[in-house]
This record gives sequence, C-alpha cells and structure tokens, in this order.
Amino acid sequence: MTRILVVGGYGVFGSRLAERLARESDLEVVVAGRREAKARAAAAALAPTATARVTAAAVDAGTIDAAALSRLAPVVVVNAAGPFQSQDYHLAEACIAARAHYVDLADARRFVTGITALDGAAKSAGVAVISGASSVPGLSSAVIRDLAASFARIRAIDIAISPGNSFDPGVATTASILSWVGRPFTARIGGATRTIHGWQGLARRDFPGLGPRWLGYADVPDLDLLPERYPDAETVRFRAGVEVGAFHVGLYALSWLVRAGLVGDAAARLARPLLAMKRRLSFLGSDRGGMLVVVEGTGRDGAMLKRQWHLVAGSGHGPYVPTLAAVILAKRLPRGSADLLGAMPCVDLLTPAEVAAEVADLDIEMGVA
Repeated sequence: MTRILVVGGYGVFGSRLAERLARESDLEVVVAGRREAKARAAAAALAPTATARVTAAAVDAGTIDAAALSRLAPVVVVNAAGPFQSQDYHLAEACIAARAHYVDLADARRFVTGITALDGAAKSAGVAVISGASSVPGLSSAVIRDLAASFARIRAIDIAISPGNSFDPGVATTASILSWVGRPFTARIGGATRTIHGWQGLARRDFPGLGPRWLGYADVPDLDLLPERYPDAETVRFRAGVEVGAFHVGLYALSWLVRAGLVGDAAARLARPLLAMKRRLSFLGSDRGGMLVVVEGTGRDGAMLKRQWHLVAGSGHGPYVPTLAAVILAKRLPRGSADLLGAMPCVDLLTPAEVAAEVADLDIEMGVA
C-alpha cells in the first residue's frame, strides 16, 4: 500500500485533495497538519466513504526534519499548507533527505520558479520535487500546450480565474490574495517587460456559462514560466476576479490605497475581517466559478488564429480545481516516472485529458472554442 502524506490535509484545498486520493484502494492517505486533533477529525470524517486507508498525523511543514518524516515513511508528500508567499523550501528539503517525492499546490511566483535550486539534490536522491501543481501553472500550462498544437506562432496568452461567491477561501488563501493587491510586479505585455499592480488593469470578460465578470491583474508563476516556454509571445497576462462586482471593485479601490502607501500589510491586517464580511454575505452570487485560457497568434495556414479553453465548475465544486494537478501527480509518481526526477515547476507535466478523467464525477465542464 502506497502512503501519501497530505500536509494541510484539513484545509480548504488539502481536504478536497485528500478526499480525491482516498478513492484509490491501493493508497494510504495520511491527513496531516500542525493540529493533530483537527487532522484526526478530518481523517475520521473521510474514512467512512474512503476506499483507501485513511490515517492522521501531526506535521508542521516549517519544522519537521528528515528523521521525523522518514518515520512516517511516505512515498509522496503533498504540501497543501499555504500561503506559499511566506514559505521557504524546508519541507521539500526534508522530503529529499527522506527520499520521498514532493508535490505542492503553490501559486507564489518566486516560490514556484525558484524550486529548481533543489534540482541537483532531488536528482541525487532519486525523487521528484514539483512545485505549482495547481490551477497555475499546472493546469494552465497543460491547456496552453494542448492549444499550441494549432499555432505556428503564439503572440498572446491570457489566463483568467473567477470563483463563485459561495467559495470560502479560508484565511490562508485570503491572505495570499491580499499579499499582491496593489503591489508592483512585472509581466510581458506588448513585447516589453512592464510593471503592473495587483488587482489593477480592471477588465470585464465573458465566461462561457457564467456571463461577464470583473477581473484584475494577479501575480502568478506563469508570468515568468510561459514567456520562457513560448518566447514569441509578446503578451502573457493573468487576471483574477471575484463573482460579486461590489467585492471586486472594493478590492480594486484597496489596490490604489496600497499602491499609494496608505495601507500597509493588507494581508496581515485585513485577511480575517474581509473574510468574515464575505462569509456574512455568502448568499450573494452563486456556487459557480470558471477559468479561461485564450491563445492568439498565427495558425499553421498562416492566418490569424484565436483559440479559447474554458472550465466551468458548478455545485460548489470549483475548489477541487486547484487540487487536480497534485492529485494526478501524486497517483502517478509511485508508479515510477523517471522523466519527473529532479526539482521543477509543474509545467507541461499533465494533459487536459487526464484532468477531464479526474473530474468525470464532478460538476466541472471543460471545452475549447
């Protein structure tokens, strides 16, 4: 039986990731986190419907050492304990020393792109260390690679994500979002590297099956990784939004206050009160969210071409989407994947077909136009 340790396994995304893995009869899923009581409660709640064996453990991603990790004997460790903006590679390094594969759900730009610093150590240990196995860059890069087959040259890539208002992101995810609201970062736009600011670049986009939603700039690993993968792309943009327009405009206004220096650490000061307000107003909006990937350029016939992939999640199933890449890789790695050994961002490591198979039982629909 293959043991997979899910750190942050009782959190917003970790609990859903553990639930998906618990459907596999050849696995033991260890729900882990800093609070053992919470880990045991989550494991107990999951066990009655699980096909896998489900257990629990107390694990602090920031302090566990290789010896303690080795005693738990995982084959794969999945790190779902965000936010990753403030984390280092301690857990990944412990996994290398314990000779366990490591996968995380990080969407923090520096964290994901910097994971290659561990490449030599991971290869020497014969393990995979994969960062960003989430909506971005894991799913987004898979979709773009699939769409790229129709193009002779890609000139622009636009990615957007908008969850339904019923989604409760938790304090960690809220803090992660607020960490880049109003903050400067760079993106390739119009053939040049430009400085933009989080939650600005206000735009309204139509999501198939959802209608128009407001979006703003967000800082994600794709802004570094995709220009490297597609050097002809003159523009690579990522925007995110929330379903309720008033909430989105409120964050847009906050971005200007942060940019002007009138609000300090928005993530630390505002994550809990803003999340509390959102929870009180959860009846607004819906349980439907979506993701868009738009690629533009020159087709194989020399004509201008635009292709659009979309994902629509209903029935409150949107929070499963950030876990899908990690679920797929966690199940694949124990079977042996020599091409995955070493440390790398999760770019081009899965296919849309694998994702479609993983969500067949969920209210998640994907399509290409």
